[in-house]
Amino acid sequence: MAEREPDQRVAVIRPGNAEQEEEEASMGDPDSVIKHPLQNSWAMWFFKNDKTRDWKDNLRVITTFDTVEDFWGLYNHTLPASKLQSGCDYSVFKAGIQPMWEDAQNKKGGRWLINLNKSQRQPHLDDLWLETLLCLIGEGFDEYSDDICGATVNIRTKGDKLGLWTRDASRNDATRKIGMKLKESLNVPPKIVIGFQAHSDTAGKAGSTVKNRFTV
Repeated sequence: MAEREPDQRVAVIRPGNAEQEEEEASMGDPDSVIKHPLQNSWAMWFFKNDKTRDWKDNLRVITTFDTVEDFWGLYNHTLPASKLQSGCDYSVFKAGIQPMWEDAQNKKGGRWLINLNKSQRQPHLDDLWLETLLCLIGEGFDEYSDDICGATVNIRTKGDKLGLWTRDASRNDATRKIGMKLKESLNVPPKIVIGFQAHSDTAGKAGSTVKNRFTV
C-alpha cells in the first residue's frame, strides 16, 4: 500500500473561543468562510431502537461532511452521545459505507471495541467519542488510515460501547497497529485491555460469547 504524502493531511483541532467568534461572525457571508477539505467525505448516522420497525428502518443518515468546518458545525449542533436514550447509536463512516457489518466494505473486517460501564458515561464518554472522531477524519492512523471504515458509539443500559471498524480482519499487522494507535490517542490506561472482533465471528452471536482475535 502506498504511503500517504504528509502534506495531504489536515489537522483537525478544536476551535478556540476566538476562532468560534470569527466563524459565527462570518456565517452571514458564505464567501468569507475558507473551508479546509478533509482527505475523505464522511456520513453521520443515527440509530434509534424502535422495536415496531425493521432494524434498517431505524437507521438514517443525519448528514455528510467533507471539511473541517462542516464537521465542527455538525458536532456542535448534535446532542452529545452521553445524552442519547438507551438503545440509540451514532455512527460516522466514510461516504458510501453503511454502518452495518453486511455492507460489502465491512463484511470482511471487524472492530476494535471499548466497553464503558454506566458510571463512565457522564465523565468520559463524550471526550472518548470526540477523540475517536478526530482520529477518524484527521487520518490519524497514518499509512493504515485506508483500512478504516468508520466508528460507532452505542448507548446501552448495561454499559456503552465505542467501536472502530476496519475493512479487512485478515490484515493482522495493520489491525494491531490501528488498535495500538487508538488506545494511545484515547489515553486508555495500559492496564485496561481493548479487543478486536471480526464481524464474521460476531454475526448471529451474543457479544459475551465472541472471542477477541487481538488485544492491546
